[in-house]
Amino acid sequence: MEFETKYISAHIKLSEFKGKSFKTEVVFEHHMLIWFISGETKIVQADDSHIFTAGDIFLIPRNKITTVISQPSNGLPHKAVAMHLTTEKLKDFYSRHKAIGRTKPLETIRIFSNHPLLESCMASLIPYFDLGHDLPSDLAGIKIDEAISILRAIDNTMDGLLANFEEPGKLDLSDFMERHFMFNMTLDRFSYLTGRSLATFRRDFKKIYNTTPQKWLTEKRLNLAHYQIKEKQRKPNDVYIETGFENLSHFSYAFKSFFGYPPNALLGK
Repeated sequence: MEFETKYISAHIKLSEFKGKSFKTEVVFEHHMLIWFISGETKIVQADDSHIFTAGDIFLIPRNKITTVISQPSNGLPHKAVAMHLTTEKLKDFYSRHKAIGRTKPLETIRIFSNHPLLESCMASLIPYFDLGHDLPSDLAGIKIDEAISILRAIDNTMDGLLANFEEPGKLDLSDFMERHFMFNMTLDRFSYLTGRSLATFRRDFKKIYNTTPQKWLTEKRLNLAHYQIKEKQRKPNDVYIETGFENLSHFSYAFKSFFGYPPNALLGK
């Protein structure tokens, strides 16, 4: 079995992956607090990317398009504890604790690697994953409260970030698409994250680009891949994932159909 996941609750899990690598593109509904035990993960968002390894602790913001590429490292599987800081839980927490500072969206990943308080909190969860239904029903809530309290203690901007419960508003469509076209998301997701219905998204897109979203996305991704291979001399196998294609064979076919030659033809030129 390549994947194994154990739960303390629906919002606290221990995941282990023993295969070669896997890639997913997601928009997390909740903030995700991650403690990395072993393996390696590359996380790519519109404005930055990070590589995380054993011991790293970080917070991924909700409602941000994120590419996650994970693999084993140093002979050990990809293994991590993830805690969902749900809107419901955060609203409950801040009904009991006054938020300090102005609320604002959490735009980028926050890194707390090797912080002793957070590491102790996350490591204390490990013994509970094998107990299953024998756990006290309120344990998960207590541990999430503990994690939120530690985040507030070590970062005085956390209240302003975690206490923001706004949903995506209507954004500048052109700016958003130019920054996020390389993420392989559905049009439903693109429309939601720009604050539009799918019908309004299609209509606004047509006004700006005078083409369909599908055609525009494919051409933008292929041109980015062409640049990465020709100018940066990166291998097609390393490029297709980061430019929004699901697999290498589909990427190679689309590339040759669009440019008239296969991606490998650019290497060494």
